[in-house]
Formats: sequence, C-alpha cells, structure tokens
Amino acid sequence: MKSPLTHLRIALVGFLMGCADVVPGVSGGTIAFICGIYEKLLNGIKSFDVTTARLLLKADLKGVWERVPFPFFFALGTGLVIALLSGAKLLEYLLVNHPENLWAFFFGLVLGSIFLLGKQTWVWKPQDWAGFFGAAVGTYFLVGMEALQTPDNLPFIFVAGAIAICAMILPGISGSYLLVIMGKYATIIEAVNDRDITTLAVFCAGIATGILSFVRLVSWTLYNFRHITLIVLTGVMAGALRTLWPWKETLTTRVNSDGETVPLLQTNVLPGAEANLVAAMGLAIAGCAAVVLIGRLAAAEQKEQSA
Repeated sequence: MKSPLTHLRIALVGFLMGCADVVPGVSGGTIAFICGIYEKLLNGIKSFDVTTARLLLKADLKGVWERVPFPFFFALGTGLVIALLSGAKLLEYLLVNHPENLWAFFFGLVLGSIFLLGKQTWVWKPQDWAGFFGAAVGTYFLVGMEALQTPDNLPFIFVAGAIAICAMILPGISGSYLLVIMGKYATIIEAVNDRDITTLAVFCAGIATGILSFVRLVSWTLYNFRHITLIVLTGVMAGALRTLWPWKETLTTRVNSDGETVPLLQTNVLPGAEANLVAAMGLAIAGCAAVVLIGRLAAAEQKEQSA
C-alpha cells in the first residue's frame, strides 16, 4: 500500500501537468515523463478496456478496483483539476504581464528534460541520430504552423479534444499549442474560466476517445522499440523548444473572458535592448534545476519501492 506522501507527490505531478497544459507550448506529458510516472500513466489508461467493461457489466466492482489504479488516477486528477481551475487565470496573467520570464522557465524545464532523456539512451548509433533529427525537424515545423480557421460547432470541439490529448500524451508536443493551431485555444480556455459545462463536456468526450485509442500505440512502441522511441521523443521535445523561446512578437490577439486583449499567436524574435537577460537566464537555469531535482526524487522513490 502506498504512503500518503506518495499520493501527495502524484497530486503535485498532476498539478504541474495541469499548469503545463494550460500554457500553449508546454506538454503535460513532459512533466509526467520527468516525474517518473509516464509509463504508469499509459498502463493505467490502458486498463480501461473491454475486460474492465465486462467486469462492470458483471457488477464485479472488486475486480474493477484491482484492475484499474483508481487511487493513482484520483490523486493525479485532483492535482489536474486544481491546476485547471486555479492556474488558468494566473498563467493567463503571467503570459500577459511577464511573458519572457514564464517562457524562460519552461524553456529551461524542457531543455533539462532533453538532456535527462538523452542521458538515459546514450550511446546513439547513426540510425538513432537520424530518428532524433527527423523528429526534431518535423516537430519544429509543426509547431510553427499558423492558426487555422475552423468551425466553432460542438462536433469540431470534440475532434479538437481528441487531437489535443494525443499531443498531451507525448512529451514535447503541447496539446494547448495544437489547440492554438486549430483555432480552439481561446474557446477552451474561456470555457474553463466561464464554467461552460456543455463545451467542456464535449471537449472531454473527445479527450476520452483520443486517449483510449492513441495511448495503446505509444505504449506498444515503448514496449517493443523502447530505445528508438525514447530517442524520437527526445527529438520531439527538442523541436518543440521553438514554441518556448522567451522573446516573441505578437501576430494575433484575442479578447479573454474579462474583456482584456491578450496574445494568441506569436513568432520568435531576438531579445531587444530592454530585455532582462539575467532574469531570463536565471529562470531557465531554475527550470533545468527543477528537472534534475524531480528526476532524482522520482529515482529515489522507485528505488525505495523496489527495495
């Protein structure tokens, strides 16, 4: 039986994942990976299958409880919900008033994750380098796409949820940024702030559909081709750094639920004379340090559980 501290740590990871997914450019999957719960999350999601459905139909609640890691999901989900309900406003404020500092911290967070992941898979062969650069270049151009004009109806909200969750599962690709590309980021963030139950319910239905199908593909590749899959994920994270560059020029804006004009789509630029490079570098280093600390805590806990 896991200790309360373990569940508290999982809830904290869920909170960090929720905060990351609110920011367009940061992947909650990255947080799960560096915190050491990524594969447990995939396996937990996979447990919602036909066998579990049959147990439910037989009213075998004990069998369902033993098959599905409900305490893990409850702790993780609690952190996620708290982040989404409380962090959306705060992160929206930081994106408007202190964008360079926020982006610098997340840039360091993901950069540190890349080094941590690369260390796990080193030494690389020529085919590994090819997989890394292929994934990095592909992701670089994907996250650089301009926002599309898409329908505002509920069926497309469903599709957007299914696509976004596939990105959220992968370390490096931001589901929020794909929502920006699909023109649905503003719709969803305002639905969270306004408690628009209908839109959120349809979006969550899309998430459930996407996650139950896509997670099996990711889990299968990690099980059968773990080394090259981890390298490709490293490349995805490297290419996604394009979205986290701290200094940006706003191309398009949106009006949030408070009637304020905030950035929506931006492009990277070189830092100007007014840029606070010391603060940005300090926060980037803090992000890297946070990854190292989280990684060590996760490794220590895994060692303790296996002892």
